[in-house]
Amino acid sequence: MTTSIRPEAVPAKPDKPEETGPPAIADPGPLGLAAFAMTTFVLSVFNAGIIGQPTALELVLLPLALFYGGAVQILAGMWEFRKNNTFGALAFSSYGAFWIALAWYIRYVAPVLPAARAHEATGLFLLAWTIFTAYMLVASFGTTKMLTAVFAVLFVTFLLLAIGNLAAPPSTTLIKVGGWFGLVTAFLAWYHSAAGVTNASWGRVVLPVFPWKKT
Repeated sequence: MTTSIRPEAVPAKPDKPEETGPPAIADPGPLGLAAFAMTTFVLSVFNAGIIGQPTALELVLLPLALFYGGAVQILAGMWEFRKNNTFGALAFSSYGAFWIALAWYIRYVAPVLPAARAHEATGLFLLAWTIFTAYMLVASFGTTKMLTAVFAVLFVTFLLLAIGNLAAPPSTTLIKVGGWFGLVTAFLAWYHSAAGVTNASWGRVVLPVFPWKKT
């Protein structure tokens, strides 16, 4: 009677040793960019003043910021660590934490701040993220031109929102303009996400992202 051996159970040949490295994983980039884009889009709709009476509706941002923009982006960042992508790991993990922190700030911190000076705290929060985004913009020149565009517009978005909130009184004009830049940021990030998943699914470049370095 003959016996069969499953392919994965076949012993390795002396001249072809078994591969002991960890298995490959899918690219987490499109997931992280999609989570960032959607949450940025919703927040920017309110900042741009597209929907009236934002205080009555802005709480819709909280679950999105916690679970998609926050938790999912942090997961994408951890998978980028697994893929040895320092830029992606830092970006997704940090902006994921940004959304969770913003949700907490809106829900629990802002309501207890002195009403006359709460905008200063918001402006300081946004200024810190402007600084972080500035050096990530410099680092993005080692990735793709589309990703650099995302970070360039995101930097302008944070800068306008920070200045608008730090002004006394807060500048609604700058905040609205920052909201429109945020919308552009969201659509650029969505494009890069769509390019990543579409190009991988089709096995060829359908939506170009224009790498800075030719491989």
